[in-house]
Amino acid sequence: MEKYLHVRQVKRRNKFTTFLKSNYVGWLFNLPLMIGLLVFTCIPMCLSLYYSFFDLSVKADGLVGEFVGLGQYIRIFQDEEMGPVVLNTLLFAIISVPLNLVLSYFLALLVNTKFKFTKFFRVIYYLPVIIPAVVNGFLWKDLTDSTFGIFNKILNMIGLDNFPFFQSAKTALFSLILMNVWSVGGGMVLWLSAFKNIPKPLYEAARIEGANAFQRFYKITLPLSTPIIFYNAVMSIIGTLQFNGTLTIGINNGKGIDNSLYLYGVKVWFEAFKSGDIGYGAALSWLLFIVIGILTFIMFSTSKWVYYQED
Repeated sequence: MEKYLHVRQVKRRNKFTTFLKSNYVGWLFNLPLMIGLLVFTCIPMCLSLYYSFFDLSVKADGLVGEFVGLGQYIRIFQDEEMGPVVLNTLLFAIISVPLNLVLSYFLALLVNTKFKFTKFFRVIYYLPVIIPAVVNGFLWKDLTDSTFGIFNKILNMIGLDNFPFFQSAKTALFSLILMNVWSVGGGMVLWLSAFKNIPKPLYEAARIEGANAFQRFYKITLPLSTPIIFYNAVMSIIGTLQFNGTLTIGINNGKGIDNSLYLYGVKVWFEAFKSGDIGYGAALSWLLFIVIGILTFIMFSTSKWVYYQED
């Protein structure tokens, strides 16, 4: 029996050695990514979960706190600021996600047609996506400035008064949604990839059968692009719920005038890094993680409308 076990161990060791010799190049290429995920994602996530059970604050001599169990999570539902924060975040998500999906979809349809400067417009529409988020925030802050902003200069040229944009609580959230539309080029690229994967013989057969442009779009393009619609919807919801881009454009630490831009992502940043309440910030982060997980599960559970060509 011992001899048999020894032989099995030797065989397993030889298989593992053979596997490493034949795949070590691939593992070496993946090593930086694996180290990055471990150091910058897995370890911080575990630490934040641990911190969320402590009343932990940053002091002069380091982190100081005591174990409070679920106290930080209970505190979230007792926080008076959470009502406006959740409302702002929901309004932003409910308007911004469908708007960006629709605009990026039809933008992709436009640049998917054959005309002379198609590639040029694709590049132009995608350029805002490669601008860093911080730079993008400062750029929009200047563009919407009430004194020297280009947008208000244009309005003045056509005889209209200045628009307050981020300088008013009534228009701040609308301006944020407008700013978010600036980066629809990222979704456009994904739509284009979906359109390119649709077999051309389907369109040719539809033309032979007498289908017009709208019928070809409704019966072929739209159903066969539902996988990317689903992917973009999930990723947009995740990104919107944790959006904190107002930190560079909103006054009052990104909260905006009268907390008009006080989103959930800004709340997490403010509590954890500005106020130094690490435990509470970690609890807020994990509650958001749970909510996003539930929403993602619901979307996958109701994704029967997604059509895959292999189905």
